[in-house]
Amino acid sequence: MNRAPRARRPVGLVIAVLSLCGTVVSLMQTLVVPLLPDLPELLDTTADNASWLVTVTLLTGAVATPILSKVADMVGKRLVMVIALGVLVAGSVVCAVSTGLTWMLVGRALQGFAAALIPVGISIMRDEVPKERVGAAVALMSATLGIGAAAGLPLGGVIAEVLDWHSLFWVSAGMGALMLAAVLVVVPESTVRSPGRFDVVGAVLLSVSLSALLLAVSKGSTWGWTSRNTLLCAAVAAIGFAITTPWELRTGNPLVDLRTSARRPVLLTNVASLLAGFAMYANLLVGTQELQLPTSTGVGHGLTPTAAGLAMLPGGAVMVVLAPVSAALTRRFGARITLMVGSLVIAVGYAARALFTGGLWQLVTATTVISTGTAIAFAAMPILVMRFVPITETASANGLNTLVRQIGTSTSSAVVAAVLTAGTTTAAGVAAPDAGAFALTAWIAGAAAVLAAALALALPGRSVTTVNAPARDVAPGNDEVVVTGDVVTPDGQPVRLAVVTVLTLQGEHTDWSRADSAGSWSAALPGPGRYLVVCSADGWSSCSQVLDLGDRPQRIVLRERRELAGIVSDGGVAVADALVTLTGTAGGTAERTRTDDAGRYALPLPPLGGYVLTVLPPGGAAAHSADVVVTPQRRTVDLDLATGGPLVDERAARAVGITR
Repeated sequence: MNRAPRARRPVGLVIAVLSLCGTVVSLMQTLVVPLLPDLPELLDTTADNASWLVTVTLLTGAVATPILSKVADMVGKRLVMVIALGVLVAGSVVCAVSTGLTWMLVGRALQGFAAALIPVGISIMRDEVPKERVGAAVALMSATLGIGAAAGLPLGGVIAEVLDWHSLFWVSAGMGALMLAAVLVVVPESTVRSPGRFDVVGAVLLSVSLSALLLAVSKGSTWGWTSRNTLLCAAVAAIGFAITTPWELRTGNPLVDLRTSARRPVLLTNVASLLAGFAMYANLLVGTQELQLPTSTGVGHGLTPTAAGLAMLPGGAVMVVLAPVSAALTRRFGARITLMVGSLVIAVGYAARALFTGGLWQLVTATTVISTGTAIAFAAMPILVMRFVPITETASANGLNTLVRQIGTSTSSAVVAAVLTAGTTTAAGVAAPDAGAFALTAWIAGAAAVLAAALALALPGRSVTTVNAPARDVAPGNDEVVVTGDVVTPDGQPVRLAVVTVLTLQGEHTDWSRADSAGSWSAALPGPGRYLVVCSADGWSSCSQVLDLGDRPQRIVLRERRELAGIVSDGGVAVADALVTLTGTAGGTAERTRTDDAGRYALPLPPLGGYVLTVLPPGGAAAHSADVVVTPQRRTVDLDLATGGPLVDERAARAVGITR
């Protein structure tokens, strides 16, 4: 069972390469911003058409992130990073050699695939970085995202001014190629993988739904919120999600595990991430406008794009400086408190922006405070997500979290545009938002941050972390192992959506898994050894047993159905072939069956609550019924038609075991 340990790369070098990949993503997204005012002339097109160069990257990034993240969990995380970086390089080259809008759109669409690098890189950190350094590694990656976004504005402006505008994309291609080589040399391929079949239907449905939603949000201000195009996209998104949800709940290996995502800690973290993404992006949008608007408007500072980017740079730099602080907060108080503190710091920064607007130093200080809070909050989000999802699904779970943040940034862009447009006035011949409009955006973004802090406070306070180091009864000196198996009935039929939880013999939670349509499950463990395995599934009595887990697949057999059973008799004589129905007190037939020769019946156990149990004897004209309250203890109800009432028999569940 023991295997030779893999050769380990230097942990610091792995962290540096993964973090720089995040920097490349943020740089790629912001390098083009200084070009936006000039793109209509450069590409001989309209301003509306040129705006699609930003929108198309957003769309492909949103679609590619959950898909590539799921693929990474299934086939290998480093492989997916290599693919995403390769597509980024190809897209950058296409943009660099393009002179027209069409090929520029193709190149920008390809560049959007790089968004998946962030969640996949974070999941590799969980797999490859020692437990005590994961928090600091994730904090650093979040910080480099901020420095990349902040540095992209002045760097893009300088390159565009000194060199030809195509040079921006050659720089992007060069950075992507450099990181591609670094990933191949430095980053190991993770052995933590989730088996199963890829959810093609779910990928198509989610892609259509997300594209329609983001089009409605990002283009609504341009098309008009009540225009035909906006309403059509909103309708397609609503219908798409209405179809996607039941499909993802029904399929055995979904692209997005909605059951896990609906768990309170994961759901609250993702909603808080959306709000934090909203607040973060509002800082970038509003700050850039205020810095560049002419001083004659009374609200601007008249800086060039390059100077405005340099003014935003302290905010990005402080994110890197605070990475170890955020990690220390998480280690000392937990990721929940870190997220709450970061969100409150963001709110304080926005309050300062709304109340103190006199000088340039005040604006730069406030934006830096907001960036400080962003660094602290963003570092906590992946840690929270990874606490409550199976280890074999960390990439897809972080992909969903990244996607939610992208929806938050898109919503922020739409809300900020609507508020500033509504508050636009003309001063000194220049149309610009007034001070009240800028203050209102600050209060809205600050309120979003406060709400994110409230959601963080509602998260569970007790730590439920995964175990990344071998405990007692676990063989030392081995890499993390992925144990697979299946859950079946006594006759060998798969039990879909069964939940398998693995604990150490000291009660520490290591991992859990949800079985797919074939009953297959997988769990990542710190090493082979003896573990406590607990299995539960709807309609079946749960079971648990201590097992030696390692390389060999494990079969879990659920032996007893959870059912409501009993005997129907008439004056002590069994009634055969009687129709037995169980109906809800609010109407509707829940289940039905017929008694056997011994008068016995068995119905799948319904949800706890009150029901009406009805018996119709064969050929009889009179039916008999009894009120039944299903409780965790009450599973058996015998009925005697002669007495007209139920005879209750409490029976203990039979022993249930696990076999190999």
